[in-house]
Amino acid sequence: MSKLIDQAYLTLIQYKDSGNLNARLAIHQRFSTNSYGWFNWLFDQLIELPANANVLELGCGNGELWKESASRIPAGWALTLTDLSDGMLDAAWRNLIVIKRGIKFEQVDVQFIPYADKTFDAVIANYMLYHVPDRQKAFSEIRRVLKDDGVLFAATSGVDHLREMYQWVARVNGGKTGEFSLQFTLENGKDQLQEYFPRVELSRYPDGLRVTDVDIILAYIRSMASVDTLSAEEMKRLEVELREKLTKDGVIQISKDAGLFRAMK
Repeated sequence: MSKLIDQAYLTLIQYKDSGNLNARLAIHQRFSTNSYGWFNWLFDQLIELPANANVLELGCGNGELWKESASRIPAGWALTLTDLSDGMLDAAWRNLIVIKRGIKFEQVDVQFIPYADKTFDAVIANYMLYHVPDRQKAFSEIRRVLKDDGVLFAATSGVDHLREMYQWVARVNGGKTGEFSLQFTLENGKDQLQEYFPRVELSRYPDGLRVTDVDIILAYIRSMASVDTLSAEEMKRLEVELREKLTKDGVIQISKDAGLFRAMK
């Protein structure tokens, strides 16, 4: 089984706490070319919701979306943040306790959502659906808990996201790029969603990375489930290559391809 959908690996190793996720967020926060910010853009997609919206986030991670957007959250919104990992829920609680909102935090498997039919105005799944072993079951559950006019906001990557990183890894790892073969991408996600939602729209977020710190790239790569078997020797070869590239070019450019599906019930 791929580590990307192995729930034991994800909850006990990859996401046992927020460390790996924080390592990945750091490179985007420091070196993204789009200064507006992913979480600002993502929250912009939510502002059409009712003033008293009941909102469910699946796979909330460390709660960064709500931390970054704290001043913009309407007073009437009811927020339920869930994750499969207790460690991530703890990180989200610690991040968000300071904003003094009545947020509910609960451990939930998206394949078995423990809420009544037609409960939520919106469900948010931010970079998590490719971790779900049975996405059809998840889509069915999401549709069930959405109100008749409810909306699913599902963010994911395109196949060219971080393309250069995987090319570097392949060069030092005998051509193997790891298991980074997402089953829910910007290219194939719409077809999957349309089996459950009659209207699906895709918006892309224009961005890239211009990095001037090799250590932050290496930290990102070490954090990834798909390449965490790289040996110390392979990581050293990669480090040497990247430092030479940075010295020569003055900056390391990395492609990004991120976006959001808006699926209406």
